[in-house]
Amino acid sequence: MACFSFRTQGVCSQEVSFELDEQGHVHNVQFVGGCPGNLTAISKLVEGANAKQVATLLKGNDCGGKGTSCADQLACALEKALAK
Repeated sequence: MACFSFRTQGVCSQEVSFELDEQGHVHNVQFVGGCPGNLTAISKLVEGANAKQVATLLKGNDCGGKGTSCADQLACALEKALAK
């Protein structure tokens, strides 16, 4: 399993980390900072899911007019990880 960590931008959380297995499934998503209840829920919901599908689903979600959200930042991080 490959481990990834990304600094978030424009949101309350400062960082998101996760693992991708050989089949491209997401595991162990963890956010540093942000809204604990919502981010724990996101982490549970995407556990074991296909990373490409998660990125497509979460990309573009907005939080309070910021133009991004923690979910959107996770999508961006997944896309970057998949491109490596």
